[in-house]
Amino acid sequence: MSTRLLRLFAITAAVVIVLGAAAVVVLVMTTPNLDVTDWRVLANAATGRGGPAAQDVTVRQRLRVPQGWGITLYATALPKARWLRATAAGDLLLSQPRLGRVTLLARDADGDGQPDARHVLLEGLDRPHGMEIADGWLYVAESGAIGRVGFDESSGRITGDYQRIRSDLPAGGNHWSRTVRMGPDGWLYVSVGSSCNVCEEEHPWRASLLRLRPDGSELQLHATGLRNSVGFDWAPWSGELYATDNGRDLLGDDFPPCELNRIVAGGFYGWPYANGDGIPDPDFGAANPARRAAAIAPAHGFRAHNAPLGIVFPRHPGNVARLGRSALVALHGSWNRSTPDGYAVALLQWDADGTIRESTFVDGFEAAGNIVGRPVDVVEAADGAFYVSDDYAGAIYRIARQDEGKAATLDLVRSEPERADPLAGIDAGTMAAARQKGMQLWQRFACAGCHAPEQPAGVLLDTLRQRYDVDSLADYFLAPTAPMPTFELDAGERRALAIWLLARAADGTSDRAPRSADPVEGAPQQHAGPLVQ
Repeated sequence: MSTRLLRLFAITAAVVIVLGAAAVVVLVMTTPNLDVTDWRVLANAATGRGGPAAQDVTVRQRLRVPQGWGITLYATALPKARWLRATAAGDLLLSQPRLGRVTLLARDADGDGQPDARHVLLEGLDRPHGMEIADGWLYVAESGAIGRVGFDESSGRITGDYQRIRSDLPAGGNHWSRTVRMGPDGWLYVSVGSSCNVCEEEHPWRASLLRLRPDGSELQLHATGLRNSVGFDWAPWSGELYATDNGRDLLGDDFPPCELNRIVAGGFYGWPYANGDGIPDPDFGAANPARRAAAIAPAHGFRAHNAPLGIVFPRHPGNVARLGRSALVALHGSWNRSTPDGYAVALLQWDADGTIRESTFVDGFEAAGNIVGRPVDVVEAADGAFYVSDDYAGAIYRIARQDEGKAATLDLVRSEPERADPLAGIDAGTMAAARQKGMQLWQRFACAGCHAPEQPAGVLLDTLRQRYDVDSLADYFLAPTAPMPTFELDAGERRALAIWLLARAADGTSDRAPRSADPVEGAPQQHAGPLVQ
């Protein structure tokens, strides 16, 4: 390619970037009620990009549970972690939709507080989200399909080929995740979110809960008007089906409420014509008065923008004895709010008269605007422990009654899990070039000034391989945790720096930072904070 063409390409790319940035600014300035809680949270909501990696010290110092319960960090380095399913053998299945895969975390047989192993069970799928295990099958809800594969719970192995039993779900859109569960009636239930914030949908399956046979046949429209009911479960004391639902955005900090709905066959739950207890929507409330009048009111209202996702009704006798008729709900937390709210696991308890009371079961993910996690799903394992996934910190937490013994020892220092080599698969030539480039970047930005061995930020480099792989560490440099500044690094530079830092940790050279290395000519000699948290 000639120099002139290269220059023209560079100018064109710069113009596109400037116009794109200008479009974002115009959007922010002209969209009513576009309050953003935290831009990194917005990036997480829009792209799945994570925040700071979870650490044991953060869990011990920040996360709080009621007296008589304990919470620990069960698994880390799980980027874009979303939905969970516990197996009868004690394993956990985790969906990572933006990676196209389902991962199995082997049960903690040796009692060290972390999975004994992990491996990818399925990959190459179309944003797999919800999972269900029933009758020897593992069902997976993809964005536009429902698939299944033979699954042996006792061994944690799949058998046979993965086959799609439906390939006609409306895919993509604002709410692209799909959740699948097996109901007590032996039918599959599948949630399909809306394509938009608020609109009248063209596809009849949007903003609904579907019902179908386990082989994919006889699909029925079970309930409608559900904007984004990601999580649902059946109350064990009554068999009633409840679903969480996320209220619409861009109507201010405190309206509309998010919802818990009691689902009945044929029920309509308001969206897009009504919000909350039948309040007309300002954009579509007048479009269909008869439909709006027929809307079923929520069984319970969460605060606006709390974003309730996963829900589980405890069934283990020990949990029921403590919590009564109850449900745990993962509150993903706000993005369209001037001050943060949510970021917790809520406890809902049913009184004898059916009144639902809400309290906090796990909090500390947000404090004074500092956000360290976003709960996504919560499941109950066969032993009574609860597991909570977090797509912001790339982690899973374990919550258990302290009378189990292990959960009471919250201050014990865990051994770090055995992890796959984060540099595996990188050929020698690429590795050498990346290490050279990474070292130059380290020197250019005088990183050793903050990451000296005797300083806390220097110690953090020792554990990089336990907390990151190449991709997640490179992503971290896009929006690092304060006090580290954001550097102008392109994708290749971020990857090179990540490879070099991970290689240094493997070589045991993190305590020998090149503090006297010659700086790159013309480069700044200081930066205002450590490189990696």
